[in-house]
Amino acid sequence: MLEVVALGCERDQRKLFTGLTFRLRAGDMLRIQGPNGSGKTSLLRLLCGLTQPTNGRVELFGQTLARQRDIRASKLLWIGHAAGVKALLTVEENLTWLSALHSTGETAAIGKALAAVGLRGFEDTPCHALSAGQQRRIALARLYLPNLPNLWLLDEPFTALDTAGTEQLEAHLARHCDHGGTVVLTTHHELSKRACAYVDLDLGQYTS
Repeated sequence: MLEVVALGCERDQRKLFTGLTFRLRAGDMLRIQGPNGSGKTSLLRLLCGLTQPTNGRVELFGQTLARQRDIRASKLLWIGHAAGVKALLTVEENLTWLSALHSTGETAAIGKALAAVGLRGFEDTPCHALSAGQQRRIALARLYLPNLPNLWLLDEPFTALDTAGTEQLEAHLARHCDHGGTVVLTTHHELSKRACAYVDLDLGQYTS
């Protein structure tokens, strides 16, 4: 599903990592960890094609990402470190907007996704009135929509979540992998629920 070959990354003329190689198949869960500044977010951005590597390559389903610019959004789901919600839009409007790349945005599906993350009853609430944790839940509600790509790339998905929300998300990610999906996530959080095929990657080992 996803293959990384001899990947290297520089930022501001500083090498973050070099010689990174791995392959992920359906069912795999990869947790990326490492010291601050080791390139965790940069690696995720390379994996979803938002930036280009200094050297090496990323292949998605056997083809380099550079050849899939117009269709890669249909093959992977990316949720960045920031919640990415619009403060003046309502909860329902935000999720409809966030899901546009992957889902039809039908009201029933939006409602079920919001209920899954504990936001039932907040549909018409402007997002500026919500806590940071609630705004994070809006972004994560995308993971409960139908017809999603099987590959999920998540940058610090547990940020601002309470204990219950963290446990729920862990279980949901593990289920996704155990049913044939693939998850790549960055986090310092020690997962208590993991997919059957789970691997840790320490980027600190690839710093030159």
